[in-house]
Amino acid sequence: MVLELMKAHASVRDYKDQPLTKEQVVELVEAAQMAATSHFVQAYSIVWVTDQDMRKEIGQLSSNVNQLETAGAVFLLCADYRRLEEASKMHGEPVVYDLAEQLIVAVTDVGLLAQNLALAAESKGYGICYIGGVRSNLEKISNLAKLPKGVFPVYGLTVGVPNEKNEVKPRLPVEAILHENVYDAEKYATLLPEYDETMKAYYARRSSNQKSTTWTKQMADFLKAPRRAEITEFLKKQGYEMK
Repeated sequence: MVLELMKAHASVRDYKDQPLTKEQVVELVEAAQMAATSHFVQAYSIVWVTDQDMRKEIGQLSSNVNQLETAGAVFLLCADYRRLEEASKMHGEPVVYDLAEQLIVAVTDVGLLAQNLALAAESKGYGICYIGGVRSNLEKISNLAKLPKGVFPVYGLTVGVPNEKNEVKPRLPVEAILHENVYDAEKYATLLPEYDETMKAYYARRSSNQKSTTWTKQMADFLKAPRRAEITEFLKKQGYEMK
């Protein structure tokens, strides 16, 4: 059952006007919290955005207005050392989180929490979508949510009753990501063209937003130039020096 649910995932970007109650949100978050966490630091926080004006502004700043305005619940999933700083103060100890290791720990913790939250929501029949666009305006969105030093949004997450659901998008074949004992880059010469044909056929036949392209072409266009280079300076302002 769980495997079937995981394999059926497709992003939902349009929702029915059915807000989640606080009880429903708490139930999902409690399940999400059971994700693994490095050294039990739990270096994350969730900001549940219920204010409609704030939703709209975050939607504009992340280029996802319709999605954030129609979702049953909107969350900012944040890396957080502020709470850990408070815990350490209780024992007269400082918190060191300006190393790259601490950034990796926090972002990993957020990712595990987020996937648990998404899976819990989908198990209840909701649709979900991650909003990486919040990183396009990290400082403005952080100011809106009054995030203190030590806290920053890794991404947003929308949850709600789907208005419509997209078809499941084919992933890379297992052979392309699974390496036994040693990394094998030579197989990409065969596997990537085959995957391009799979994706080209998918884009041509899906029920909406048909297009003619391939995965490798999309990735080449996506990665050919720097993206969100300003994030480094913002993270430093929040205490993540990455020394």
